[in-house]
Amino acid sequence: MSAGITIALDAMGGDSGSAVVVPAAIEAITQHADANIILVGDETELTKALKTAGAGKHSSRLTIHHASQQVEMDELPSNALRGKKDSSMRVALNLVKDGTADACVSAGNTGALMATSRFVLKMLPGIDRPAICTSLPSIKSHTWMLDLGANVDCNAEHLFQFALMGSVLAEAVDGNSQPRIGLLNIGEEEIKGNEQVKEAAKLLFENIPNYAGYAEGDDIYKGGFDVIVCDGFVGNVSLKTSEGVAKMIAAFIKQEFSKNILTRLAALVAMPVLKAFRSRIDPRSYNGASLLGLRGIVIKSHGSADAYAFANAIKVAILEVREDVPQRITAQLQVYKENRSTI
Repeated sequence: MSAGITIALDAMGGDSGSAVVVPAAIEAITQHADANIILVGDETELTKALKTAGAGKHSSRLTIHHASQQVEMDELPSNALRGKKDSSMRVALNLVKDGTADACVSAGNTGALMATSRFVLKMLPGIDRPAICTSLPSIKSHTWMLDLGANVDCNAEHLFQFALMGSVLAEAVDGNSQPRIGLLNIGEEEIKGNEQVKEAAKLLFENIPNYAGYAEGDDIYKGGFDVIVCDGFVGNVSLKTSEGVAKMIAAFIKQEFSKNILTRLAALVAMPVLKAFRSRIDPRSYNGASLLGLRGIVIKSHGSADAYAFANAIKVAILEVREDVPQRITAQLQVYKENRSTI
């Protein structure tokens, strides 16, 4: 395998497994000249999939690492962790741990991926829990949001750590030296929110110069903040609500344009605008959530992702490797640790 960035893919994870992962891998190495891919999973199945996808000319940058097991989408994380040590997910993470790969991407069981990642890679010093972070489209560009479901119950210190990690990610990937951080709340006023949020706001105000105050739900998409922080319960509900609203709007638009011959003609005229609109909010373009706080880079793809979406998740992994996100988080943690000790 040639020098460059190496990404290990859980090729058996997700709803479609190798049928999606292999074409996505080929697309990724076509787009990124310095990328190499290790497909982890059943060797016989992956060899056939590569042949079907016509990967011959990319063979020097695509390798297979056999794994005899796979984690099912509905499997208990504890079962996956204890009983499937040779799963494609576990083996891919082991390749990151031993330095063979620079990052892991999986569309598999989220709970199992989180538990296994934490067990295999361990946490960065100063981080208590990993957080799921992804970018969401906004009026101005996009907004990074975390946690999106890894931690249902969080205290103020956890939210502070999430804010720091989100800030580092936004700075590294977007080149934004002072990303505006917002703490998700039920209002902008200081008196609003529960004690957990109020205490987190105090920590953020005292220690992070780019903390910009409370954010409300509509701020996620208005673009006034670059990073929005919340616990995993609130974050996951917000994300799923947004996905539902997007589907409803798309259905309503389709219904209105299908009412009669005049609306169908109007749809033809509006088609370029509709396609552009769809492209801007296409969730596949934002696929790839980072599991921040680990001693390694792990990207979670949506389980139902198609090849285009999974290729975007690989792109996220490549960007984080290039910017050495875990090391930057560690360095920033040390800075804030020193600052807080002097307060």
